[in-house]
Amino acid sequence: MYTSYIGNNFLKIYRQRNNLPDEYSAIDFFNEVMFPLFYNDEEHLMHVHGSSFFQKVSDKDLVSGKSKQQFQLERLHRDIENKKISGSTYVGYAAETLDATTSGQVTSLNVSINSDEIYSSWIGQALAIGVSGGYAMQINEDNVLWTLYEGWEYYRRYLSQTPNLKDKQIETWNGQWLNYCFGKNFDRNNKDSFFNYLKLKIVQGNLAIPTIDWVKIIFALSRQYPNQVLTAYAYNLSQTNTTLGFINIILPKVKSLILLKELLYVLPENGQYEKEFEEVYSTYYHFLNACKLGIIGLKALEPDKLRDYMPNYTSKYKIKYLKIKTKEDIINFTIYKIWIIAMLNNKKELNALAEQVAQLLIDLENEIGKSESGRGKSSQSRISEDFLFSKSVKEFIENLTNLMKKYSLGAEVFKKVKDAVIELPSDLFSLFVTLIQFEYQFKKSNK
Repeated sequence: MYTSYIGNNFLKIYRQRNNLPDEYSAIDFFNEVMFPLFYNDEEHLMHVHGSSFFQKVSDKDLVSGKSKQQFQLERLHRDIENKKISGSTYVGYAAETLDATTSGQVTSLNVSINSDEIYSSWIGQALAIGVSGGYAMQINEDNVLWTLYEGWEYYRRYLSQTPNLKDKQIETWNGQWLNYCFGKNFDRNNKDSFFNYLKLKIVQGNLAIPTIDWVKIIFALSRQYPNQVLTAYAYNLSQTNTTLGFINIILPKVKSLILLKELLYVLPENGQYEKEFEEVYSTYYHFLNACKLGIIGLKALEPDKLRDYMPNYTSKYKIKYLKIKTKEDIINFTIYKIWIIAMLNNKKELNALAEQVAQLLIDLENEIGKSESGRGKSSQSRISEDFLFSKSVKEFIENLTNLMKKYSLGAEVFKKVKDAVIELPSDLFSLFVTLIQFEYQFKKSNK
């Protein structure tokens, strides 16, 4: 199982950084590090369904004076020694019986599983990054793994000092912790400052750590590894285990979005927004659907609700303009614009062209309004609407030709637009049209 692979790789890092011999095993780490931190307490850091730490302990089992936690540890060791291999001892493995929901993972092959592999699976799962939707990611990168490991003791401390806080949330904690450690607000000399940064939620009357949105993990990784492609193993462990597989995260593409944000996110006439770009960014794709794209790059980061305004997703009778009145409207406008320009390969000349066309549309509307003495308001807006909601290149060029006939002063710019659209890949056409529409609406809102 991949949990074992990650756990074993981390153990190599741990031995190297602590100058430990190769003989230092996964069971040694489990007994000396994981058990005291994760399970030697009434509140646990990680849940493994059906494991010894999940099972009750009767009073008669404690006659020797052992603590409940010590008994649970020894019971786990016995189960592993007796080859009781299932998801309750080997994290991520199949159920023990053929009639259980995860029995599809059972094989008739005589596969030898040693105890070191089993204990490594516990270490690996403790390094999983929980994201929204109930899924987790494993990223086999040394600094990621070590950063997550360093957060374990802070989780124990936070859990101990926060009354009514839900326990067994290590994967969720890992996601929040990694985002903090790879973020702008990270204080290496005072990691306890994370406690002030973390915002809790209330679930059934108790406090709980909220699961982080997957896109924030992607942004965090892009800050740390701007020039790399990282591979994440995505999965869910529950009554029925789900494997999404290995997903490449194209961080240079994601970083290009962040760099573009630095140029465009602050609009001079509106000043600095209170919230960071990454904090308010939400995506159209849930994590499962993002993984279905095959890779996580710019396309997977499509902003939520953008399609409401794109011509190929709207009908003629459901045309919807983006309102740009409130501060929230301006933030959405900027996020949409940044992503579209990034998808257009950061061609800022296309953005400049979109701004010019938008202004020409407004100028044309003004000209028509003057000539028709206020009677042509519907025809004014209809000309712009037909153009801005063109659903195909053919329709777009026809509407563009109509504009050139009505407003010869814009002929040079209109020709540049036509040439640009013809050169664009077909899947980017609607994005460019939407960019023009946004610039048009922005200029109209600021008249």
